[in-house]
Amino acid sequence: MRRTIAKASMITALNLLFFAVIGTALLALTFQLTHEPIARSEQAEKLKLVTQIAPSETYDNDIIKDSTELTADILLGNDDTTIAYLGRLKGEPSIAVMQVIAPDGYSGKISLIISIHSDGRIGGVRVISHRETPGLGDYIEIAKNKWITGFNDTSLANHKDGDWKVKKDGGSFDYMAGATVTPRAVIKAVHKALQYYALHREELFKQPASPDTGKTPQSEGDKK
Repeated sequence: MRRTIAKASMITALNLLFFAVIGTALLALTFQLTHEPIARSEQAEKLKLVTQIAPSETYDNDIIKDSTELTADILLGNDDTTIAYLGRLKGEPSIAVMQVIAPDGYSGKISLIISIHSDGRIGGVRVISHRETPGLGDYIEIAKNKWITGFNDTSLANHKDGDWKVKKDGGSFDYMAGATVTPRAVIKAVHKALQYYALHREELFKQPASPDTGKTPQSEGDKK
């Protein structure tokens, strides 16, 4: 009897082991088959978003590969490392694309991507993700409203600090009645991004892109 139970237990264990191995192999195979297509799709979507705010005529390098890591900074609003894409024209800095976070949206963080020309002018701003209330959040989405394009060509040079507010607060930017929290958060984040760029422009474009990868190498000292 005991031998029968022990044998049955062993068979059950072997069956479980067999299915575990098969399951792991299938997961590994699925990952191998889908990893590259997913990566290519993500790359294409990223490039599509970048080209909306950094037109191809503003650079002649591979702006996606020519990148550098940005460590957490209060002016960027990021808690983790993010990537800046660097555009160059005839070897000279032309435009930078950075991801920034507006931490104080009405319903939480608003993730943005912003391009800034070498002279400090904004090329464009787009919303990557947000949790704002439906209807009110539409206000900052380019597909539903043109409000976000109001940042185009603005800079620290043509807008003083007091301008970076909604008109209700004495600033220069429009807002939708009854929905000031969201635009306030976005405006503040864009303003801080410009300040970050002004402080770190030389550091961002300090080293030329690698001819092999296009990625700008950056030492730990440069990241600080």
